[in-house]
Amino acid sequence: MSSAPTQNPQPRNLLNGWFDFGHLRGDLLGGVTAGIVALPLALAFGEASGAGPIAGLWGAIFVGFFAALFGGTGAQVSGPTGPMVVVLAGVFASLSGDPRLVFAAVFLAGLLQILMGVFRLGDYIRLVPYPVVSGFMSGIGVIIIALQVSRLFGHEPDGGGTIPALTAIPGSIADPVLPALLAGALALATVFLWPKKWGKIVPGPLAALIIGTFASLMVPGAPIIGDIPTGFPSFVPPAFNHETLPVVLEAAIILAVLGAIDSLLTSLVADNMTGTRHKSNIELVGQGVGNTIAGLFGAIPGAGATMRTVVNIRSGGVTRLSGMTHALVLLAVVISLAPLAEKIPHAVLAGILVKVGYDIIDWSYLRRAHKGPRWDLALMALVLGLTVFVDLITAVAVGVVLASLAFVKQIADIQINALRDSKTAGFSAEERAILDHANGAVALFDFAGGPLSFGAAADLGHHIREKAKDGMASIVLDFSRVPTIDLSAARAIDTIALDARQAGRRVLVTGMNEKVAASLEALGADAHLPPPGDHFPSRIAALRDAAGVKGGEAIPDGPQPTGPQVAGAWFRLKA
Repeated sequence: MSSAPTQNPQPRNLLNGWFDFGHLRGDLLGGVTAGIVALPLALAFGEASGAGPIAGLWGAIFVGFFAALFGGTGAQVSGPTGPMVVVLAGVFASLSGDPRLVFAAVFLAGLLQILMGVFRLGDYIRLVPYPVVSGFMSGIGVIIIALQVSRLFGHEPDGGGTIPALTAIPGSIADPVLPALLAGALALATVFLWPKKWGKIVPGPLAALIIGTFASLMVPGAPIIGDIPTGFPSFVPPAFNHETLPVVLEAAIILAVLGAIDSLLTSLVADNMTGTRHKSNIELVGQGVGNTIAGLFGAIPGAGATMRTVVNIRSGGVTRLSGMTHALVLLAVVISLAPLAEKIPHAVLAGILVKVGYDIIDWSYLRRAHKGPRWDLALMALVLGLTVFVDLITAVAVGVVLASLAFVKQIADIQINALRDSKTAGFSAEERAILDHANGAVALFDFAGGPLSFGAAADLGHHIREKAKDGMASIVLDFSRVPTIDLSAARAIDTIALDARQAGRRVLVTGMNEKVAASLEALGADAHLPPPGDHFPSRIAALRDAAGVKGGEAIPDGPQPTGPQVAGAWFRLKA
């Protein structure tokens, strides 16, 4: 009698432990496509930062490659982003454009991000409530647009900051440089009107770059980028003294925190698209390594870039190899095509950046904000205003503190009211019998512990996704002990329901009060839930329907004959 041959496990090394070559074709295609999309944006961000377009390209190369190599989000593409550029432009103005001081701030920001990852602060950064994130991201979009309007008309705003840029707009409109206005208007129209089906072949920003530059060659006179240095960038050693250290350190903290938030938000987008879960702290280390190296070679800082990440995933990118490929594509462009970029007009890059700013503004929430909780809208508006007219750190700090205080008060009110009713909810023998009979095909999720809010929303979708095993046909969502719900949690509930629908699972709802139902409807988060008329009056009624047990019918002994064994088919989810 022969025995099966023993298989010797393959030794685990850097390549098979860190890289996954099983998706190589998709990774290469996604990386090349993301690199093409990133090219005009990197040039535009570099120009807007004050460091120059070549600094934008090298920022995309360094951050894109090393953040992908060492990061914790497989399909994420990193590089210069609008929020980081807004801060860097302010740093350039405050430090008089001294590259040793400016890039010392970038270098320190990278080191701070590495420390944030080492000390596991990523788990806390992603808990920033959605209205705060929406407010400061929308504020950054407004700033980007304000900084570019004068450039669209062929002028450069005097001084840095939002206020000088806004005050310069009327004069720029009154005295336009017509060739620049023509090139900028064509670029602006192209990025806004470029058909999506054409974008699969030639991305809109790249088309705008080509069309606007060609128009400028036909009608000369628009200010252009000019000489772009070629070759590997020079080493820029960090340098500061006791007088400049406070400014450099403040700028580094802002860049580090903003880059961390921006990157982890993009990681969440990637998670939702791929069904995976990123590693927050490893991602911060990767971003920190990329920004540290960028600071040492005069490149602008970066973060996880949402649009480029989405393009990468849709083009087939799955692993870190796609982000690294994107950076290598840009490196090839720098080596071979840099002289061609010298003819690009400033107005064309401004037109591309106006579209970037427009896309950063959270229009999806603003359209529905008046239907949701007024406090969320007020908080978002306050953070937006502080972002535009004060600074990002103040905006985020004030927003987080106010949101936390409001949440604490809400919880306190619920706890005081709960003192008047000491009745506790539990699972009855009949409920347990139905779940046992369903044999893992039905899961009951009991949202216990008070109002659902941003604290619960961060992990709610992942928690349910992990519990919903293969073979589970129905999930019952019990809102009996959920008195209120905020914007962040509403979006989480929508994601949970959408995931279930896509997996072919039936969703049943019970115990939802009118206030929660109204909030979900107002925010458009009930699209994948059963309508209120189809909600079940009690948990036992929902369970009977999910398990196929008719009302008044005795529950058969033992489990159903089909379906995999799934231990523990009911779960309590604490808010």
